[in-house]
Amino acid sequence: MDPQTPLLWGLRSAANLTGTKFGCGVGDCGACMVLIDGEAIRSCLVSLAEVEGRNVTTIEALSRDRNHPVQQAFVAEGAIQCGFCTPGMVIAAAALLARNAAPSKEEIAAAMPNLCRCGVYPRVVRAVQRAGRVIRREETISAAPAPGIRPEDAARNVPAMEAD
Repeated sequence: MDPQTPLLWGLRSAANLTGTKFGCGVGDCGACMVLIDGEAIRSCLVSLAEVEGRNVTTIEALSRDRNHPVQQAFVAEGAIQCGFCTPGMVIAAAALLARNAAPSKEEIAAAMPNLCRCGVYPRVVRAVQRAGRVIRREETISAAPAPGIRPEDAARNVPAMEAD
């Protein structure tokens, strides 16, 4: 791929990692959020050349069995409606909680500029706060369902989209 290709398309088209979503292509929505060296970054705004030699974590790699506290809390709090924005929100929340396991509502809002058409923001705030309590070992979450597909099978079962 061309080194100037946005990371988003490298992930989706070349690596078949389709959990990172294309939302707007201009960095406004946050659907394409990934962790780059632990920082939440919009992958539509970063080229493949810019991430060479850096650690990129997608939603697929956040947890092998989908048991990351943020993923578990999003399910437990019902912070998922249509699910399109969820991977970006989970990534942004994971980056925040890695820096600050007890963020205020204001810190959550500032760290998570993601847009959600379904309006699950109050539930997202509760999910991030709950995940923080889990990370601080003040609470556990035991009701999350088992994953329906093994991560290593996902690329074989879900075809990648081509960039236009």
